[in-house]
Amino acid sequence: MAKRDRFGSKIGFILAAAGSAIGLGAIWKFPYMAGTNGGSVFLILFIISTILIGLPILLAEFVIGRRGQADPVTSFKKQAPGKPWYLLGWSGLIFSSIILSFYSVVGGWILSYLVRAVFFKLKGGSENYFGELFGTIIQNPWEVIIAQGAFMLLTIWIVQGGIKGGIERASKWMMPLLFVFFIALVIRSLTLDGAMEGIKFLFVPDWSYFNGKTILLALGQAFFSLSVGVAVMITYASYLSKEEKLGSSALNVSLMNIGVSILAGLVIFPAVFALGYTPDQGPGLAFIILPAVFEQIPFGAFFMIIFFILLLFATLTSSISMLEISVSIGIRSNYDRRRKASWIYGIIIFLVGIPSALSFGVLSDLHILGMTVFDFADFITSSFGLPLGAFFMSLFAGYQLTKVELSNELKLGHSLFNTWYFIVRFAAPIAIIIIFVQGIIKLFL
Repeated sequence: MAKRDRFGSKIGFILAAAGSAIGLGAIWKFPYMAGTNGGSVFLILFIISTILIGLPILLAEFVIGRRGQADPVTSFKKQAPGKPWYLLGWSGLIFSSIILSFYSVVGGWILSYLVRAVFFKLKGGSENYFGELFGTIIQNPWEVIIAQGAFMLLTIWIVQGGIKGGIERASKWMMPLLFVFFIALVIRSLTLDGAMEGIKFLFVPDWSYFNGKTILLALGQAFFSLSVGVAVMITYASYLSKEEKLGSSALNVSLMNIGVSILAGLVIFPAVFALGYTPDQGPGLAFIILPAVFEQIPFGAFFMIIFFILLLFATLTSSISMLEISVSIGIRSNYDRRRKASWIYGIIIFLVGIPSALSFGVLSDLHILGMTVFDFADFITSSFGLPLGAFFMSLFAGYQLTKVELSNELKLGHSLFNTWYFIVRFAAPIAIIIIFVQGIIKLFL
């Protein structure tokens, strides 16, 4: 029987975990969430939520995962035998699968743009060209389903290769390239005429947006982009050796996530204002604005191909982490079943995602609580699944595990450990409850 796989190095683990965070959460979702929720105010709340709540819970998930050395369900059973904490593992599987079901739709959009870029079909013929193109793509039922399926095939192909041979190897090569390329895009975007208005939007607060709804959405974005609350990081940390320091790994992942989110904002918002667009264009923001930016760059067609290849990889680093949860639970200790489990769960999630893929076209009239299937899947995970999952993760680490067990696992300094311990036991759960209740009141009343 095959042995349980492991990450080969600390940097491989950090890049894989950061890849899960940096994917669409930072590059696609953060800009459009900030664009529709006040720009700078959303950024400030996002950073605060990430450092004060997201990071401590991320570290708690690292502890749970490495202590368990197993899939999330088995890990909770081993650390709390006879208690229902293992349900957190199952809820993580459910919500991560829902996320991947609509996440793969966006991955399909990226593939559609990449194919057009390769054949030099992304050329703006009019001021509204890219907006019209995006609408044409997402309303075409055959294209969105085929593209979504192709994206899921890529995800399955990587996950079936295992941790070291698939996930870690891909992360080590492509994450640094993505970061370098985004720096180049930021420089170009900031040199556009009128870019200063975009910088102001991102960094000068408009406090009229400071309300319960924005706070809830920023907290949900922190959880979504860090991949906490759905057992992704529990799964990844279970493949980590006991010698690695969890504190520095969690900090690096959090800072990289914040950094790339800001870089994505610096690419998009200066261009939004420089080219006369508005920042509140929703999920299509990156697909409408960025191609227009490339038209302003010498050899823009070539750079557009590179960008969509790297954006595809960033998306894959997140999707493989979400599929890995299902696979790890499915195979348990029978590691020879990885290939089969990858295909089974990948196909199921693809089928679940088809209504989301069609929600901008043939199913556009189908609404749940006034939202399309795509938007509802996003809402139910970001506003409910992730915060509630993070709430119970913090309770498990803070109350089920002893202080001695946590201290031995983390090996932090005395004052730093006590600060983290206080946040996980008291501050994070209370903050999540208050923000969650306020946000629900704002959303439904």
